[in-house]
Amino acid sequence: MIRFLRDALVRARALRAWFLALGYNERELRGIKLLREWLTPEQLLQFDKRRYFDVIGCHSLKRYRIHHGTERNICELDRNGHPRAFFCVVPNERLVPGDVMLAQKIGLEADELATLAVARSVSPIPR
Repeated sequence: MIRFLRDALVRARALRAWFLALGYNERELRGIKLLREWLTPEQLLQFDKRRYFDVIGCHSLKRYRIHHGTERNICELDRNGHPRAFFCVVPNERLVPGDVMLAQKIGLEADELATLAVARSVSPIPR
């Protein structure tokens, strides 16, 4: 048990160092930590590898890709995984990317129609 905890601590410190090296500050790290706790194992793999993750809309069963960021970062995908439409769903207050992405994930998975009702259709940002 102690070895497991020690290994977990080593991994957590390495992950923190990796995010700090990418330029995240402490607030952003807390937002990313919370987001990671809510991601499924598949979403977590996607996010760690590509800085985005896919969610399935609860009403339409459409697939959306949420890219790292706070605005213009939601992409509706077609059946082949190609971008079909882009959306912007931003809270009224300024939040760190992890918090915004978590709100977008929960919104699309729990009440897709209400989330899209407040979304703006936008042109994509080149990534």
